[in-house]
Amino acid sequence: MDLVERLFAGDKRACARLISHVENNVNGVNEDLKKIYKETGKAYVIGITGPPGSGKSTLTDKLVKLLRKEGKKIGIIAVDPTSPFTGGAILGDRVRMGDLNTDNGVFIRSMGARGHLGGLSDATSAAVTVLDAYGCEYIFLETVGVGQSEVEVMKRADTTLMVMVPGLGDDIQAIKAGVMEIGNVFAVNKSDRDGAKRTKREIDMMLDFSKKDWRPSVTLVSALKDENVDILLEKIFEHRNYLLESNLYHLERKANVKNEILALVRKEIMERVINNDEKHQLLDELSHKVALRIENPYTASEIIIEELKK
Repeated sequence: MDLVERLFAGDKRACARLISHVENNVNGVNEDLKKIYKETGKAYVIGITGPPGSGKSTLTDKLVKLLRKEGKKIGIIAVDPTSPFTGGAILGDRVRMGDLNTDNGVFIRSMGARGHLGGLSDATSAAVTVLDAYGCEYIFLETVGVGQSEVEVMKRADTTLMVMVPGLGDDIQAIKAGVMEIGNVFAVNKSDRDGAKRTKREIDMMLDFSKKDWRPSVTLVSALKDENVDILLEKIFEHRNYLLESNLYHLERKANVKNEILALVRKEIMERVINNDEKHQLLDELSHKVALRIENPYTASEIIIEELKK
């Protein structure tokens, strides 16, 4: 039985192996992804993002446990920051979700961002495809938590949960233009802290200026004390129902797929330039000329594109 057949049979090790192949870009992995793609599209993807230290992992843990009580099969992709020096990742989310590791109905994968901007790993989309084919009904994407670059999660998730905490103050204003606009549902975690209600009011006031048809809810929760997490899950379901009833569900998935295709095209073009000795030499030569102002980057890019056409 090959890897794909084992995946369809619910083999957890096959799922882990295939995601590893995706991360390491193992030769032939795209053929496996092509085989499984027609069996995907059933999982509901929930993106969880927010500032570092907001308790995203603990909140994910509690939400997953609620869904497991309903017998749902869950996938979790937790993207951790990667060291720019060693290339290693902290991968601490497995520690914070320790008891879920022993649950056969939950698959957790920590992935290093490997310098990929947008709060997600470069292999995230393919990993979601694998977990979908594996039979996960809900897939959680937990981002690195690095600020405005987190908007990438919106391109892969059906519902994006923005986790905030009391005491951010002016930081809310600083990230408003980027991250605050992508949240479909908001949670103010660590609500037992001073200033939680004030933080909720501030977020509500900012959301009141939005002209979108969907008005995100803002829920006070305490993941550590397991308070109001059930209410938050209901708010996520409300957004899902809104997407389905307004026909936006399929429209947004089409837009997400379009972004995924474009990302694959960009990746292929980059690999053809970087991994081809002849073209990489051309890139070096052009970079040298541009640095000396003998050439400009616009003409240089046109030359590389013409070479790729050949």
